[in-house]
Amino acid sequence: MTAPLLVVGEALVDIVGSAKSRNGNGKSNATPGGSPANVAVGLARLGVPTELVTRFGTDAYGDQLGAHLFGNGVQLAPGSVDPNFRTSTATATLDAAGVATYQFDITWEPPALSLSRGCPAIHTGSIATVLEPGAASIRDFLASVADQPVTVTLDPNARPSITPDPVSTWDAVRALAALSDLVKLSDEDCEFLRPGMAPVEIAKELLTAERTQCVVITRGGEGALGVSRDAHVDVTAPVIEVVDTVGAGDSFMSALIAGLDARELLGERRLAGLTSEDLRDIVDYAVKAAAITCTRHGADPPTAAEHTEKWGS
Repeated sequence: MTAPLLVVGEALVDIVGSAKSRNGNGKSNATPGGSPANVAVGLARLGVPTELVTRFGTDAYGDQLGAHLFGNGVQLAPGSVDPNFRTSTATATLDAAGVATYQFDITWEPPALSLSRGCPAIHTGSIATVLEPGAASIRDFLASVADQPVTVTLDPNARPSITPDPVSTWDAVRALAALSDLVKLSDEDCEFLRPGMAPVEIAKELLTAERTQCVVITRGGEGALGVSRDAHVDVTAPVIEVVDTVGAGDSFMSALIAGLDARELLGERRLAGLTSEDLRDIVDYAVKAAAITCTRHGADPPTAAEHTEKWGS
């Protein structure tokens, strides 16, 4: 890899509160988060050189974010740390099963976006792809690199509290998906964006775009589906004791990208040559990475060594 993989999107601080909070006494805990930032950390922990284009301040939350990202080996693009910017937050409430719901206090306006020579892939998703003015910057950026030898991955990570209208949100997702080689959705995304429609049919709808080659749909404790033009795989999840689900989908996404990178399917190939066996193995690797995260508090993706120690590969 001649240049780091590029992740574009929000970095914020999760303020998590419940009886199952990290210190066990029901008080709130502030931890680094934001779906794209979590993906960047997950990639770095899996040994994939990664640069994050984001924006946060130099306040106490921003200092916490910076220490977390640098400490995990994530490079920050110029302009990502802005002393005139207030660091965004997400307040997460956990239910009895450890499943999180969020309320956001966020502003999204990225610094200038550019593609380094040799960059193998761009990942984006979540709030950054729907919240203006930054969402327009991402759309324009992906359109500008459409003819470049780079793989684009997208995780819309629908947030009804940010975009309550599923019809307009689906239109935005379709537009970005058409500029992406791989799209990852959750079953909750599917239920919100295309109510009453089977996940595999949603995948097929997205695959009608000329560029899109693969759609992966996660199903929580049931595992995940992988659908390409030539393959359809259904991978079950291992049985685990769930602590909480914070960051599980992001761990899945980073492992999915890392699996593609390990098979040299990123960059100029743009997933060309992705076989049914490759797809099954990559989705299985991602499901198991997410499972590890679910056994820990917060967005805490596994390292490559932890993944191997737990699952043997």
